[in-house]
Amino acid sequence: MEENTNGKTNYQEQYEKEKAKAAFLADRVAQLEDQVDDLQFKLDRIKNNKIWKASKPARDAYHFVQRQADRIRNQGDAKGVVKKIRYKIREKQAEKGYGTASFPNAEERSRQTQEAADFSRQILFSILVPLYNTPKEYLKDMMDSVLNQTYGNWQLCLADGSDTEHAYVGEIVQEYRSRSEELSRRICYRKLEKNGGISENTNACLALAEGEYIAPFDHDDYLHPSVLYWYVKTINEQNADYLYCDETTFRENDLNHFVTIHFKPDYAIDNLRANNYICHLSCFDRKLLEGEELYRSEFDGSQDHDMILRLTDKAQNIVHVPKLLYYWRSHAGSTADNIGAKTYAIDAAKGAVADHLRRHGYRNFKITSTRAFETIFKITYEIAGEPMISVVIANKDHSEDLKRCLNSIFEKSTYENYEIIIVENGSTEEATKRYYREVTSGPYKDRVRVVEYHYADGEKFNYSRLNNFGVREAKGEYVLLLNNDTEVISINWMEELLMYAQRPDVACVGAKLYYPDKTIQHAGIVLGLGAHRTAGHTHYRQRRENLGYMGRLCYAQDVSAVTGACLMVKKSIYEEVGGLDETFEVSLNDVDFCLKCREKSYLNVFTPFAELYHYESASRGSDVTDASSDNAKRYDRESEHFRTKWKEVLEKGDPYYNPNFTLDRSDYSLKVQD
Repeated sequence: MEENTNGKTNYQEQYEKEKAKAAFLADRVAQLEDQVDDLQFKLDRIKNNKIWKASKPARDAYHFVQRQADRIRNQGDAKGVVKKIRYKIREKQAEKGYGTASFPNAEERSRQTQEAADFSRQILFSILVPLYNTPKEYLKDMMDSVLNQTYGNWQLCLADGSDTEHAYVGEIVQEYRSRSEELSRRICYRKLEKNGGISENTNACLALAEGEYIAPFDHDDYLHPSVLYWYVKTINEQNADYLYCDETTFRENDLNHFVTIHFKPDYAIDNLRANNYICHLSCFDRKLLEGEELYRSEFDGSQDHDMILRLTDKAQNIVHVPKLLYYWRSHAGSTADNIGAKTYAIDAAKGAVADHLRRHGYRNFKITSTRAFETIFKITYEIAGEPMISVVIANKDHSEDLKRCLNSIFEKSTYENYEIIIVENGSTEEATKRYYREVTSGPYKDRVRVVEYHYADGEKFNYSRLNNFGVREAKGEYVLLLNNDTEVISINWMEELLMYAQRPDVACVGAKLYYPDKTIQHAGIVLGLGAHRTAGHTHYRQRRENLGYMGRLCYAQDVSAVTGACLMVKKSIYEEVGGLDETFEVSLNDVDFCLKCREKSYLNVFTPFAELYHYESASRGSDVTDASSDNAKRYDRESEHFRTKWKEVLEKGDPYYNPNFTLDRSDYSLKVQD
């Protein structure tokens, strides 16, 4: 605010400036609206042109070629394409055990039915299906998949908004109801006076429901015969009040023609905010609807995402059934085939996530689509205040590595309130000492401190101990553990880490790290992955351009652990869990630390929007490549220690992975069925 010569604020002048600015912006908005109208008129004229309509086959062919080119580009290079082809071959081999091959035979059907009859809770499932001009074969397939369930205590609730040209929809339903008195009772049908859209029509289905658990189901999709069996089993054994399963998209009329198979993680709030990974088949205790609407019409197109966000907020026990039990039909005009067929779904999804975030107290956030997909989002949270971040870097010689690391921090960081603590631990090279003097007396001298760790007689190198020592020296509210052989790429990397670390439910936040050849070194850690069955990095050595499994390299997500090569955490949480466990001298201390945080009910988050190079391989090599090396022997000892300490956790499996994936590869390859 400006002040006059007497030191008083000139409010009148400021008011006039703001008024003029507002008038200018209003005029500019009006101009842009006129331009939009003009462009829309021209676009409509082109679309209605006969030549344009006749060119559709050629345009479709061009777009097909373009999509293939994009897919190749996403793999990075020819090697990436070869890797992708090999992955697809393994996937096709694994897929033989899914689809109709997984349907129970007569013996298995009988076993499931008998087992279910002995459950203490005989749950009535109300399956809600809004009908609208449903193609005959799709309608029959949908209804047959319900009738074919091995668990028989279900109710099919149908609300029909079809127009008069599709009167056959009601006729087909009535034919099914007439087959027996039991089906007449179980299949509930209501013809709506008008089509109210998917939300209103599904809510009309709910009015027919009598079941304890509710399961919305699309009118053109298909259920695995055992889905209700697995759901009632899970409810009885785990007291689940919200359930979902894995799903596949299939082409037109062939259940075995998979377009994609989505094997999902267990409940992960950050994944769900970024995209509706839960989707089908959601099933929930109707008590969760108390005080809630099922679907809200303002979110039509992403009504499921909105519903899932609201109900999982209330649920006490959300359980993922890791089995392929839902078949999502892909056909012209369906969202499964092309989100462009329902562009309004993108805005609806953003609105649903925004509404959820506001309920949780977040303000001034930003939701943007990512390069993976229009409904896979990057969420930018507001950073509260400007807390100090203490960057802790353990270093012994390797002055050029350290210099590259620090220079990248100084040059790329847009966040201002940070300090760098270099934990010096036994450097002998004069170049290192010279660089210490240079960096602590130069333009960044107020940001950099060198603290020396003195080894006791006979004491060996212990990475955990060095970092614990450095953290004790930290003045910041947040600690950022950073390897000396890293180099910052993204300019707002600290903010991207901090926006998650500041949340009260989050402990460790990790970045996306690349080797110098731009292949991925770290994009989150999965428990049990790798030959040692301790922990391994997902998407390892894939190209930077790769989207990842179901877009996972493009959005922030919950993980079991992140690498300590770049890890941000509140200092208070670091101290709460006792820092790094010094019995893990070099390896697995970061994974152990993350699991200690998870034990305290904190989340660990990986974000792909903080990017760095990590020169690990070039500087010291791998601990596991040479089995005869001291490093490898030490890694074997620490691996055994880790497997013993976290035995129960490892046996349960990583909740953010999926048991259908192999633990032998890092590329989300499926297990090949026996």
